[in-house]
Formats: sequence, structure tokens, C-alpha cells
Amino acid sequence: MAEIINKLHQRVDSLKDELVDLTCRLIAIPTTNPPGENYTECAQFIGTWLKARGFEIEYVRGVDTPGDSDKYPRTNVIARREGKTPGQCVHFNSHIDVVVAGKGWTVDPFAGIIKNGKIYGRGACDMKGGLAASMIAVEAFLATVPDYAGAIEISGTVDEETGGYGGVAYLAQKGYFSKPRVDHVIIPEPLNKDRICLGHRGGWWGEIETKGRIAHGSMPFLGDSAIRHMGAVMSKFEDELYPALANKKTDMPVVPDGAKQSTLNINSIHGGEDENFDGLPAACVADSCRMIFDRRFLIEESMTEVKAEITSILDGLTAQREGFVYSIKDINEIYPTMTNKDADVSKALAKGIKEVLGTDPDYVISPGSYDQKHISRLGHLDNCVAYGPGILDLAHQPDEYVGIDDMVESTKVMASALHYLLSP
Repeated sequence: MAEIINKLHQRVDSLKDELVDLTCRLIAIPTTNPPGENYTECAQFIGTWLKARGFEIEYVRGVDTPGDSDKYPRTNVIARREGKTPGQCVHFNSHIDVVVAGKGWTVDPFAGIIKNGKIYGRGACDMKGGLAASMIAVEAFLATVPDYAGAIEISGTVDEETGGYGGVAYLAQKGYFSKPRVDHVIIPEPLNKDRICLGHRGGWWGEIETKGRIAHGSMPFLGDSAIRHMGAVMSKFEDELYPALANKKTDMPVVPDGAKQSTLNINSIHGGEDENFDGLPAACVADSCRMIFDRRFLIEESMTEVKAEITSILDGLTAQREGFVYSIKDINEIYPTMTNKDADVSKALAKGIKEVLGTDPDYVISPGSYDQKHISRLGHLDNCVAYGPGILDLAHQPDEYVGIDDMVESTKVMASALHYLLSP
């Protein structure tokens, strides 16, 4: 076993230049989401690369999912290679979409610039570096252990940055992330090379609208300001909800420490004058005000409890405040998930980390969600973790980068994990 592991790691070292080149070429395809640019080009690049290494390739469009159109098709690629004998299937899943580059860059965000041992570019860290690492890990494994048992899959999926509904969610509904097809899933998100991420907190996105009555702004007493009603909601949140959330703690190993409690972020507030107006504002009392909120919660909480905390405040204001009328609607629901650290996929990666880095891994939970939510909820597959190169804090930042040495070491860990899970 040790001899094979050493050969695996040596093979990865020999593929270092190919790993760097592959990462740069992936970065150079600007798969910006929204709106979902160049998905098909990127999926076909991945498919062509893997087909040359013996994989069967399938392209699946997330038809009629949010954002899907003929101009911006939600094109996913799934590659599969069968082993010599029956066994389990290990699936590496990476999202190919990246967020908008934004301002503040000192290099071209889609050029794949190599500097001081790092590869710079939008998506370098989140997560084209991880995708490339998984592809090279598989290439090294195939060269070293050609007679493996089971099957290997690699997917490049879309829209993770906007919920994953055209990607992993769509595929999970169709059985691509369920047994007996798949047994273990590794998502190479950038969570530091010595960490195994077991899952994430839950989330509820919603919209509250307070209602009012329009009137002339010089005589506001003849109207009813929806913005003032929303101010009463904000006041209740500050006085009651935020202190209650701060007292809710979790035993989940969430990072950073501030996310070990329940949180609420007010994403946006819109009311009164249309934001796109040009010129001087009209003298009107606002008859509508809308709040978008993002409530992140713990595995110890239920969705029913989370929703009731907010609706009880709104119902209380309805009873106490004259003219208070509201509506509330769901935007998105995400349930918390946590894979057991004693699951085979966790243990295989832990062995690899010990071999490569000489340390036991940290087991963490992500404060935000990623595509594991769909694999757990829709695929009913528990053996799913995130592990990959890159520093999470760099994601979505200007001058995003991934360290080349970190990529090499993470690639070795993934290759080792493959060997432990697919040894005949």
C-alpha cells in the first residue's frame, strides 16, 4: 500500500506543469454567473479532456431552470470511467461558474496569471483550481492503479453561485447523485488543504413587504408610510430577534467562530420612489416597502422554528401597530447538513492529509451553503464532503488566487483517497 501511495504522489509531482496549465485554461473561459456565460464551452473543454483519458461523456442541460435560455444554456458535463472489477463509485463534483470579476484587480481576471507561486484569476480559488486538482488526481490514479475496482465520475456543473438549481439540483433530481450510481462525493471547494468540510448551516431567504397608503408628501398624515412600518420591523429585529439569535449556539464545528451562532442578514430594502427614477423625486408617501433577508441557522434548529420567530414578530406588530399590514414569501430554503467524520469518504481523505501534510485534518462546517445541500436533500446521499485547495477568504475577492504548491498537495490527497476507496 505504501509503495503505491508513493508512486501516486510521484506521478502527481510529474504532472505539476499540466496541473498549472489546466487551471489557467479553465480560468481563461469566463463562465461569469449571472448571466451564465460560456457554460457550454467550458463543459466541452472538460469533456474533451476527460474523453481522451477513457471517460464516457454526457452533457445535460438544466432545461427550464432559473436563467436557462438558448443564449445562456445551463450545460453540465458528467464523465464516468468504469474500473476493471465491480465496486463503489467516487464522484468529484466542481461548479464551473464564477462570480463577476468586479473592480480592484491588478491583473487581468481571466488571463490565468502565474506569479510568485500562485495562479491569479476569477475562479482560481473558487473553484477551478479544485476542479483541475481533481482531474489531475484522477489522471495520476489511472496511471498508477489501472486495475481499480468500481467507477470514477467527474462533473462540471453550473449555477452554484446562484443556488445550483440548473446544475447539481437538476442532476440530483434525475438520479445522478444517488445510489446505486454513486457512493461517495468529494466537492473540491476552497476550504484549506488541511480541512475536511462535513457540511453547512441551513438558510432561509425570504421577502417581507409592508403595505401603506399613498398621499402627498406635504401631508403625510393623509397617507400611511410603508417605510415607517418597515422601520418598526427593523426596531423589533434589533431589540428582540438579534439578541435571541446571538444566544443560539451550535456543536457543529462551524468556521469562523462568529458563525457558530444563528445569524440574520438584511440583504436589501426597497421602498417608495423607484430606484431607477431620473430627476427630482415625487412628493409621495410610500405605499410599499420590501425587505430581503438571509437567515442562517443551525442543525439544532428546525425550519418551522426559524420561520415562526419572524412571523411572530410580524403578527405582533399587526396586533399592536395601527395600520400595520404585511405579506411574507419564501425565496429559498436550505436545510443544514453534516456528514459523519467516520464516513468512508471522510476517513479516506483524512488518511491522505496525514500522509501528505503530516497532520490530522480539521473537520469544519461551512457558514454558507454549497451544492452538498442538493446531494443530501434530493440525492439522499450522505457520503458527501468538501475538500480542495485554496483559501476560502479569497473567494469572490479581487486578485483571487490559488497557491500552486497547495494545489499539488491537495491533488495528492485526492489521489490517495481514490486509492483507499477503490482498491480492489
